[in-house]
Amino acid sequence: MMETLTNVTFNELKVGDTATITRRLSGNEVEALAMVGGDVDAFQIANQEMQIPSSMQTKAVGAEALLSGLLQRKLPGPGTSIAAQDLHFEGSMQTGDELIATVTVRQKQHGELVVFDCNVRSDGKALVTGTVTVRAPARRLEYSEFATPQVILRRTDKYAQLLKKCEGLPAVSCAVAHPCDRDSLLGPIEAAKLGLIDPVLVGPEDKIRALAKAEGIDISPYRIVSTEHSHASAEKAVALVRAGEVDALMKGSLHTDHLMSAVVASATGLRTSRRISHVFLMDVPTHPHALAITDAAINIFPTLEDKMHIAQNAIDLAHVMGVAEPKVAILSAVETINPKIPSTLEAAALCKMADRGQITGGLLDGPLAFDNAISEHAALTKKISSPVAGKANILLVPDLEAGNMLAKQLQYLAGADAAGIVLGARVPIVLTSRADTVRTRLASIAVMKLIAHDKRARGQIKTVV
Repeated sequence: MMETLTNVTFNELKVGDTATITRRLSGNEVEALAMVGGDVDAFQIANQEMQIPSSMQTKAVGAEALLSGLLQRKLPGPGTSIAAQDLHFEGSMQTGDELIATVTVRQKQHGELVVFDCNVRSDGKALVTGTVTVRAPARRLEYSEFATPQVILRRTDKYAQLLKKCEGLPAVSCAVAHPCDRDSLLGPIEAAKLGLIDPVLVGPEDKIRALAKAEGIDISPYRIVSTEHSHASAEKAVALVRAGEVDALMKGSLHTDHLMSAVVASATGLRTSRRISHVFLMDVPTHPHALAITDAAINIFPTLEDKMHIAQNAIDLAHVMGVAEPKVAILSAVETINPKIPSTLEAAALCKMADRGQITGGLLDGPLAFDNAISEHAALTKKISSPVAGKANILLVPDLEAGNMLAKQLQYLAGADAAGIVLGARVPIVLTSRADTVRTRLASIAVMKLIAHDKRARGQIKTVV
């Protein structure tokens, strides 16, 4: 929410001036306030309730923060600093409560100090009463288009769990195709320092060395395979995989199409009997476990047979991640079969293919709308009886457009992170993006490492030592 903040100066303030703010407490805010105050009792968090005994003021950080925000944003407003406070706390706050905070000028003192009577009430009951003394601003201040921050909590760090899984496993040899800009070079080097990969840098050697020198990156421990241009880098990186010299492949600063053209080449590429597909492994702060979205990057309009492979690739990935029986929700706009919506027919067919053993290792259900796939409450409301509805680990989308929009909406509206991996080829492939953060790059590489070790254990890849 955008707003304009304007203050009231010390000279303009009069005894009796008052301001009020009303706020309804969200579940995220209750959790955030509990953690800030050190009150992280599991029962209270689970029930989204925070008690506020008068003997423990840190547990009243929510009501105190509401008063502080009112003083510093509205009256006196920007430029205000809190000098002292004498507040008394009682009662409790919980999700959904409407809090009403009020401040009233009681007294003006020397040194631009102002004493405010303060109270916070909920449902007619006092939560906080007392006084706060502030140093009021001496001059006019105004902030236009000020963005109110939104609280997003990350209940569990799924990517930290990924990195934990990688501990103790030897680094995976990985060909990095054309690492010729800062991010595409720095990413694999940082991953190497963490013991995730042993990178082989494939690209114009002079350009790579000049870039490393300019950025202060030490690449002396790593092998460089020199090529003339990006197309040659892609072809050589793929050739290193085919020769058994590396266990994995990673995109550098070349275009995705250049790398994937080399990967899918019929005679010299890395195809298997499976359709190659992509999975976004989403860490959504408000969701208890990781969500795999497939395919949102490679297969534009997948056929029913393609979707069979896409589903199996994602199920196999979930096994590597430690999910014994992943739940696959086959998404559509509705949860019933409608002959006018092809994705509902394909969802039904995929479920029957799983029943016949053509897709194995997971539970499939569909068609399911997005809400029914991830929310048990939504599924119950619509009377959907299913072991997958509301509990999905994998979201199989109708086509690339739907998947790409879904993944980006979760990123930019829900604060999710999106690690990505390409499956179905001889080795796992990381397709980095310029928009990737260090966190998502490392998470993608961690997934690649786990898959490579799984393939090695199954004898599917054999690196030449």
